[in-house]
Amino acid sequence: MKKLFISQPMRGLTDEEILKVREEIRARAEHAIGEPVELIDSFIEDYPGEINKSIPVWYLGKSIQFLSQADIAYFGGDWRNARGCKIEYEIASAYGIKVIKE
Repeated sequence: MKKLFISQPMRGLTDEEILKVREEIRARAEHAIGEPVELIDSFIEDYPGEINKSIPVWYLGKSIQFLSQADIAYFGGDWRNARGCKIEYEIASAYGIKVIKE
């Protein structure tokens, strides 16, 4: 079973909204790939506090760690206008991770 990383905009969404969209994307990815996938659980609920100067950079770093486990990276929603998603896309493309774009 292939491992799927989902990249999606999250700013301004509740945890519930993010998780709902992730499940919808997972279903679309399975349809596009033609087989079930193992979803990499890259949704981070906890933040370690004020040890970092840039919270978004901390989240992006964790996200890249999850991306390193992926066979496929699926870019959903309005990813082209989200800084982190664009960086994840460049990394996936540069390092040979299969990409699916909406």
